[in-house]
Amino acid sequence: MAQAIHAAGSTAAAPKEPWYKVLYIQVLIAIALGILLGWYDPATGKSMKWLGDAFIALIKMMIAPIIFCTIVHGIASIGDLKKVGRVGLKALIYFEVVSTLALLIGIVVGEIVQPGANFHADPTKLDASKVATYASKAAADSTVAHIMAIIPKSFFDAFATGDLLQVLLISILTGCVVTGLGERAAAVSSAIDTAGQIFFRIIGIIVKLAPLGAFGAMAFTIGEYGIQKVYDLGALVGTFYLTSLLFVLLVLGTIARLAGFSILKFLAYIKDELLIVLGTSSSETVLPHIMTKMRRLGASDSVVGLVVPTGYSFNLDGTNIYMTLTTLFLAQAVGADLSISQYATIILVAMLTSKGASGVTGAGFITLAATLSAIPNTPVPVAAMTLVLGIDKFMSECRALTNLVGNGVACVVVARWEGELDRTKLNEVMANPIAIGTAVTDNPPAPIKTDTKVAAAE
Repeated sequence: MAQAIHAAGSTAAAPKEPWYKVLYIQVLIAIALGILLGWYDPATGKSMKWLGDAFIALIKMMIAPIIFCTIVHGIASIGDLKKVGRVGLKALIYFEVVSTLALLIGIVVGEIVQPGANFHADPTKLDASKVATYASKAAADSTVAHIMAIIPKSFFDAFATGDLLQVLLISILTGCVVTGLGERAAAVSSAIDTAGQIFFRIIGIIVKLAPLGAFGAMAFTIGEYGIQKVYDLGALVGTFYLTSLLFVLLVLGTIARLAGFSILKFLAYIKDELLIVLGTSSSETVLPHIMTKMRRLGASDSVVGLVVPTGYSFNLDGTNIYMTLTTLFLAQAVGADLSISQYATIILVAMLTSKGASGVTGAGFITLAATLSAIPNTPVPVAAMTLVLGIDKFMSECRALTNLVGNGVACVVVARWEGELDRTKLNEVMANPIAIGTAVTDNPPAPIKTDTKVAAAE
């Protein structure tokens, strides 16, 4: 048996095609070329924006139907609404605990490092018009409005707008009804499963354009904002990247170790997806492929179908770190002292406003505006956001990367809690994560299986 596993590992490690045809290498080259173009010819770099926008638009058009198919079929495959509720409850508890840790870490690091202490910005001289759009959107995002926004105008409106929270709502309702109908809805469940396979195949075609999308997005970013922006506010950017890295290695690393795998090997396994997210600044671009990789890692289809899509709206660790750390930076930059009650408000508001900020560029900036607006007595004016407006794009990559890693770890943890994690598969993948991860990405996503029972190898 050991020899067979070794032979399989050797086969997976053997190169199947030239290096220049491997997706993650193509993305790396594209990112480098985009940076060079934006640096040496900013005008041309800015004109490449449409490539990144087009790639993200292609991915986004498939996200809603894929989430609908995977969640509905995942719930129907479980066949037990009590179990569905149990898995969902465990996932939500995990999301809230880890997200709260992310918020607290952002505050602790901000207080220790004090990245904005020497900025000395004058609040009266800030141009609020530059962030007026974000502020107006945040002002309309009250608690009631946030809840009402989850309900779509019609069943199909959720698909038209692509709102993840709305898609989650109708997917869960449909899945529960299909499960309750039993054999009478077997044909519907099978049709949804087949549709899911079709959508995954389409994504498999689209993702091959990732190098073009990464090139266009990176060329525009450097051409529009320039590398100098990073130098000007390097303390905040560096602190945010370092904090996110420590969160991944220490917090998620500890959780991963308790779940039976190495966070470093897990990062190597999903390196292709990480590079695509780095180039596009959006974790949504790899949603279908990260779900496929979680299945190949040993998590059951039903857990993957419920946890990963839900995590894209409820488990945004990178966004949470960004909100608390940036809020403290702005407070320090304008010389505002925050009280304990104001800190508590920041945490509570950030926990609410982060829901639904699914890793798309700009969403984190709107949630930041909402958080600042909700602080009692408003010691930090929303206009202070102009200080970080130019570098937000550079920070969005880190937000999306951290969100992606957090959702992957959450899926494995919940699968283990449910006894639906195949430890044999997990160990095989972790033994050779780079070769297996590349093989999974280069091949079309696997079909969604009907049989979702996975025996945990204790």
